Amino acid sequence: MNNIPTPKFNSSPCQVLRARERELKLDSPKLMGILNVTPDSFSDGGEYLNPDKALDKAAQLHQDGAVIIDVGGESTRPGAARVSLEEELSRVIPVVERLSRTLEVMISVDTSAPEVMSAAAAAGAHIWNDIRALSRPGALECAAALDLPVILMHMQGSPQTMQDNPAYHEVLSEVEAFLQQRTQAAVHAGVKPEHILWDPGFGFGKSVQDNYTLLSGFTRFCTQGYPVVGALSRKSMLGAVTGIAVPASRVISSVAGALICAQQGALILRVHDVRETAEALQVLKAMHKARSGNWDI
Repeated sequence: MNNIPTPKFNSSPCQVLRARERELKLDSPKLMGILNVTPDSFSDGGEYLNPDKALDKAAQLHQDGAVIIDVGGESTRPGAARVSLEEELSRVIPVVERLSRTLEVMISVDTSAPEVMSAAAAAGAHIWNDIRALSRPGALECAAALDLPVILMHMQGSPQTMQDNPAYHEVLSEVEAFLQQRTQAAVHAGVKPEHILWDPGFGFGKSVQDNYTLLSGFTRFCTQGYPVVGALSRKSMLGAVTGIAVPASRVISSVAGALICAQQGALILRVHDVRETAEALQVLKAMHKARSGNWDI
């Protein structure tokens, strides 16, 4: 792990995420604002079930600096109840439809259901964020047909069981091997390589030590040719070391985690606290500009 080179901020050739009429240059870390339209998400469950409130929240996230809004209709916290397809569709699609008409952002949908993603794409969504890495029946074929970017995430087990007793022989190599295998399956099914992003899956079937091993070796994932998402906002791994029990109060540790991911090469940061993370990224950006001699704030 110590021999893996650390990518410099904004030093790699610019990657571009394209989805129909939208184009996003990944020349520096970009912010994905979290919009949960669920009654039971671990941090903000129930706050944005109303489509009007969801739209107001999305507008605020965008104003604060989010260029992607990630809409989720199924809570994936440890032990979360399963959600029917009909319920997930009823939560997600009205919000995606309104967002696509009102905000100049990329819309991501946090779902594993091909039926939900197909409907979301028809409603204007641009990115498929799948915690199950296209493992459900028909997901690979659906992703290829939609021809949209897809985030492949690692998870051990399922949301209902993933934290029962997660165990690895070597978490970094096992997570990387899984992401490589799912990438190969996606490409074989017809998904374009330039449409694939990775997420190591902080908190999804990992112990606290596993999570911090992933964080310490995050660069490993950022040197494989795929844009990587850093997604540890407000998670229990932060509460475990800070003693802060309330997820919404883990703002400072969330920003710290996002910044560590960005320093190691993350190109998308999935966060609740967009304004605070954007402010921290400005400091990081200024430092790297000064180091390169290209001081133009």
